[in-house]
Amino acid sequence: MRKVPKRVMIVSLDAVGAEDLPFLETLPHFRRFFERAALCGRVNSVYPSLTYPAHTSILTGRMPKNHGVVNNIRLQPGRERPDWIFRRADVKSPVLYEEAKKKGMTTAGILWPVIGRSGMDYYVPEIMVTRKWQNQILMNALNGPVGYQLDLNRRFGHLRSGIAQPQLDNFAMASALYTMEKYRPDFFLLHLTDADTNRHEYGVRHRKATEALRRHDERLGQLLEALARTGSMEETTVVVLGDHYQKDVDKQACVNHALWKEGLLRIEKGRLKGWQAWAQNCDGSSYVYLHPTLRDDKRLRERVRAVAEGLAEREDFGIARIFSGEQAAALGADPACFLMLEAKDGWMFSDGWEQPVLPAWRDAADGTHAACGTHATCGTHATHGYLPDRDGYRTFFSAAGCGIRPGRVDKKIALWDEGATLAALLELDLGRTDGQVIGEMLL
Repeated sequence: MRKVPKRVMIVSLDAVGAEDLPFLETLPHFRRFFERAALCGRVNSVYPSLTYPAHTSILTGRMPKNHGVVNNIRLQPGRERPDWIFRRADVKSPVLYEEAKKKGMTTAGILWPVIGRSGMDYYVPEIMVTRKWQNQILMNALNGPVGYQLDLNRRFGHLRSGIAQPQLDNFAMASALYTMEKYRPDFFLLHLTDADTNRHEYGVRHRKATEALRRHDERLGQLLEALARTGSMEETTVVVLGDHYQKDVDKQACVNHALWKEGLLRIEKGRLKGWQAWAQNCDGSSYVYLHPTLRDDKRLRERVRAVAEGLAEREDFGIARIFSGEQAAALGADPACFLMLEAKDGWMFSDGWEQPVLPAWRDAADGTHAACGTHATCGTHATHGYLPDRDGYRTFFSAAGCGIRPGRVDKKIALWDEGATLAALLELDLGRTDGQVIGEMLL
């Protein structure tokens, strides 16, 4: 009879990919973990390969089009800083932590995306503050357990400095270790973004990214030590995974500039006052939406397609491929989009309309990086959002401990297969998933 773990810890290393595995295997804690783990280095992310859709697929076993989180941010044309999608109510399907809680497991999560107002026992939701009147502590308090979060901020708030790294992960780690010691959760989600931030700011292979991977090795060692202190490792499964990888970029393509020139955006005094079509960037890809009242307008559809095809023909513009809405949906993206655009190597997309092309990251009104908030002078940057099967762009999935068969799994899988596999491991019911159980990983 198969043994079901009584405790599971899932650690997500944002923007750590299969390309990192050879280096990670030289580091002491990753090396020891991988030696006894089931490991797959051929993992496709979601499309678009963004953090919030990816993490939701891991917890639901579904493609973005079926769990509802199809972007990091909401479709809010013209807003300089659109609202992020961060609440449980935004997920339209069952999730692992709720099914675990139904089974009597104590649940916890630190900075895992889209768990705001989730009802987990102990958690800190990841929330990006986008309005001038919003306060980070208040926003978190409104979307998670107040007493628990205030306790963590009182103890460890001095470790963080907004979303700067490695301070944010230092706070997350201190909070995780404290939670493990005091509350001993049975189902624990931890999201670490050190590598993602440094790759955004400096590039995929910059020494700052390498330093972040070394810090992740130290963090993994601390987590495994704490798990050994706080429960039986024979009844514990540890999962370490990535959500997507990144690619270096130095140019931004501004599709909305072409839509404005075509008369499909109405701009007054530098502000968007109306739109018939809108390009919503996903960094390495871009949705193109038609206004909800005009989706069946045949002439508009022809005009927008002609704009996109004209841009794609230009060598000095960053469109590599154009997908119809139906093709995008088949890849798991938002079925409500009219088109989906994929960027060329070295390119990403921007929502801006003032110029057709910009240097990487200069998409904020004050000319600052979208990711790090500093002026764009530091050269190469990296981002994600691309088709998940592009060369050198895959991520990884590993698990060790109770119920896991160690060894390399040499097959292509997707993030939603991870969700289905975790549900099977814990004997939880996620309903009808898009994912298939990775049977090679389970005893």
